[in-house]
Amino acid sequence: MAVLKAPREYYWLLRTVVSIGAVLVIFKNIATTYWVLLFLIVAILFNPIFPIYLYKKVLWMPLDIITGLLFLIEIITNKPKTEKVIIQKKEEKKYRRDRIL
Repeated sequence: MAVLKAPREYYWLLRTVVSIGAVLVIFKNIATTYWVLLFLIVAILFNPIFPIYLYKKVLWMPLDIITGLLFLIEIITNKPKTEKVIIQKKEEKKYRRDRIL
């Protein structure tokens, strides 16, 4: 939606959300250098405190698309592994011989 025309408040909110998301990805992947570098650039570009202005929409459109793809790739490649928990029913043993009660 960042490539569409929207009010100024939307872009401020977008900068805030993307910056926070980039910082979270940096903390999550602190050991992986390339993710940290890529999302550090994203956090600097999209920070709402000291905004970087590229005054033409044409310049922001590829950055918005690349940033969205980076977040999508990060989500897919670093998907948390879920463990399957198998609940087994306790089966009553069938004895062929006499059993002691």
